[in-house]
Amino acid sequence: MLRISNIKTPLSFPLSELPGVVSEILKASEPFSRFRIIKKAVDARSRTQAFFVYTVELETPEEARILAEKPYPFVEKAAVTENLTIPHCQKENLRPMIIGSGPAGMFAGLALAKAGLQPLIIERGRPVPQRQKDVETFWKNGRLNPDSNVQFGEGGAGTFSDGKLMTGIKKDCYTAEVFAELVAAGAPEDILYLAKPHLGTDKLALIVPKIREKIIALGGEYLFENRLEDLVIKNGKLQAVQIKKPDGSLAEYPVREMILAIGHSARDTFEMLYKRQIPLVPKAFSVGARIEHPQKLIDKAVYHAFAGHLELGAADYKLSVHLPNGRSLYTFCMCPGGVVVPAASEPERVVTNGMSYYARDKKNANSALLVGVTPEDFGGSHPLQGMYWQRELEHKAYLAGGKSYKAPAQLLADVLQNRPSTCAAGVTPSYSRGVAWGDLGAVLPDYIMETFRLGILEMDKKLHGFAIPEAVLTGVETRSSSPVKILRDEQFESPVKGIFPCGEGAGYAGGIVSAAVDGLKTALSIINRRF
Repeated sequence: MLRISNIKTPLSFPLSELPGVVSEILKASEPFSRFRIIKKAVDARSRTQAFFVYTVELETPEEARILAEKPYPFVEKAAVTENLTIPHCQKENLRPMIIGSGPAGMFAGLALAKAGLQPLIIERGRPVPQRQKDVETFWKNGRLNPDSNVQFGEGGAGTFSDGKLMTGIKKDCYTAEVFAELVAAGAPEDILYLAKPHLGTDKLALIVPKIREKIIALGGEYLFENRLEDLVIKNGKLQAVQIKKPDGSLAEYPVREMILAIGHSARDTFEMLYKRQIPLVPKAFSVGARIEHPQKLIDKAVYHAFAGHLELGAADYKLSVHLPNGRSLYTFCMCPGGVVVPAASEPERVVTNGMSYYARDKKNANSALLVGVTPEDFGGSHPLQGMYWQRELEHKAYLAGGKSYKAPAQLLADVLQNRPSTCAAGVTPSYSRGVAWGDLGAVLPDYIMETFRLGILEMDKKLHGFAIPEAVLTGVETRSSSPVKILRDEQFESPVKGIFPCGEGAGYAGGIVSAAVDGLKTALSIINRRF
């Protein structure tokens, strides 16, 4: 196989003609026996030109000649990628148990099911269709279901997001397995090569149940509306778990291996783990607010004269600045053509998050605007102190919003001038519960607001228009990552044997793909023990 990179085409160039272009630049006289796109990205750095840039891999009988002559500078021998092999294990009486059905839990369950181990997946929330109704009820009427919401339920928090599949982890057989399974479940095949693939919450809502169906077909089992209540531990080893059933009764299940894929918002579970002396430590995370701009402004700032081109879609951005006050400000989970959503999972708390549908066709762009915080910032030595501080900020936001799950909001001009806002000024907030205009400084600490004031102006130098006065900041954003890390060894096992923490909630991932890969690797650790 050969890999050819840096192939530039006009925006409207037909994809079907790409093999011909590659054949021409390689001066090939024979047809390719295999041809596939590895990556497709946009190059819009110039204000007067924009291109798609491709990387492809191909097989050709002329490989030796091409490598020797090098008719194109960006051609090389393709690296060999190994396929992931999941061994089949002997069925045993005690099935592995998985707590949580987010990306980590789903892909752990899929691997265990493929191995013939018939996993039992415990999910406190509800399946996607019922979960969607619960979320819509909260967004419209303010009636929160603490076990079925944006954070809890089938698919995890990622189901109500932009569905980004970019990841900073290494592209290998594990990531390839995740992408292949997503495509098998109905995801568009272009996620296999787009530089910035995404699915949107509408496609994720269809894909997640398909993965569940596959797990069940392979012998796995789901128990929805069942919550992990307690652990039975003897001599440093997990013996059984207590599960709270939908009717409120407790059932005890003996268990040999339990994968903890609980997500970053399972606060009652964190408290139970601490009570049972499962080793965990506080970790740094980030807090801030959501910032909204008109999507057309972002398109113009990123794509210049090509803004609005049908082949480009809604533009995104990723910004970070290091500031004189010693802090950093960065954007996270940017949602082009999306909305800011109510994401609370506990009563009397206000939490914001961002979400896009696959089309990314809403009027506003939004992104989390975050400042990193450490245990020194939120104080105390308790392992759950960061979690308690999150709760405090979220309750302040609830009070500032008038105790109706409205979110406190402030115009960017007023943030920069350190004064409260009274109304919108050109950008209509998309937060479905409505906003309460005021001063985010009444909710967020002074150093966060100072970092906003310093950092937003610096970001505007990188993305012109970012600091428009009418942009809206809506708060608070507190769930960017887990406030704790549940300790584990190189085999993914806790010091309390039989417990395997994984995914974002355990502190080992930061997005859909990385969480899915961590769940997959954790499951493989169990499979290899049983094989």
